[in-house]
Formats: sequence, structure tokens, C-alpha cells
Amino acid sequence: MRYFAAAEEAAGVAEEERTEATLDALRAALVADHPALGSVLPRCAVLVDGERRDDDAPLAGAGHVDVLPPFAGG
Repeated sequence: MRYFAAAEEAAGVAEEERTEATLDALRAALVADHPALGSVLPRCAVLVDGERRDDDAPLAGAGHVDVLPPFAGG
């Protein structure tokens, strides 16, 4: 797991190892372990090995899961 920007601030860590088998299980565990993520995670893009996933994707064999909040700028 890698967190960026507001997601990192809410999680309190930049990276951590996780063992959940699916994205839905991962999302639930993240909010349970890092309650501040509860307000941030729904607005974030979740990438599994660089591919945005909004479904309950299996995580077996995944190298990285990234949590990216929306970015603004010009």
C-alpha cells in the first residue's frame, strides 16, 4: 500500500504491507485501522499495479496498491 497527499496524512503512514484478498476487504480494513481515511477514501482513486480499479478486484499477486486523492492545480 502506498498513500499520497491527503490519504497519507489520514493514514498516518506513507506505505504499509496489507494482506487483504480483495479491494472491498482492503477498503473496509483500511477504514477500521485508520478511521480518518473514512472521509478521504471515497474520494480517492485506487490503483492496482497502476490500473484504476473501482470494483472488488482480487489482490492476489498485486505488486502495489496506490491511494491517490483528487489533485487540483493548473
